[in-house]
Amino acid sequence: MALNVEHLLRTAATLEQALHALNKPLDPESVEYDLFRNAAIKSFELSLETAGKLLRKALKAYSGDPRGVDRLVFNDVLRQAGKHGLFDLAAVERWLAYRANRNSTAHDYGAQFANETLKLLPDYLADVRSLAVELQKVFDAAS
Repeated sequence: MALNVEHLLRTAATLEQALHALNKPLDPESVEYDLFRNAAIKSFELSLETAGKLLRKALKAYSGDPRGVDRLVFNDVLRQAGKHGLFDLAAVERWLAYRANRNSTAHDYGAQFANETLKLLPDYLADVRSLAVELQKVFDAAS
């Protein structure tokens, strides 16, 4: 089973660059600040969706029912990933929080909520890169 984590790592790199730009002295009322904040949030959303797709592929390596894996809701994908050692319990909880936040970003476009989301992103960035390593191990072992 082939897997390519390059897109996941690319979205992580985009997120990192957006966060780096936000750490520069910017006026929070400026368009430039909005641009980088929005880029960070969109990179977060894209990488989370990509991570979910890759986790589904990884879980199929552990399952005798690939269609059953396809029917799992995202939170159950995260729980199953923990069950199979792709995440520890603390990581499962963090990823569930990331997913809950992502569900909220899809419905709340306010600056206050966006700024709250930014607080999660440094930890998320570390977690997504760690996940890419773990996913690659699964697929390297399956090759």
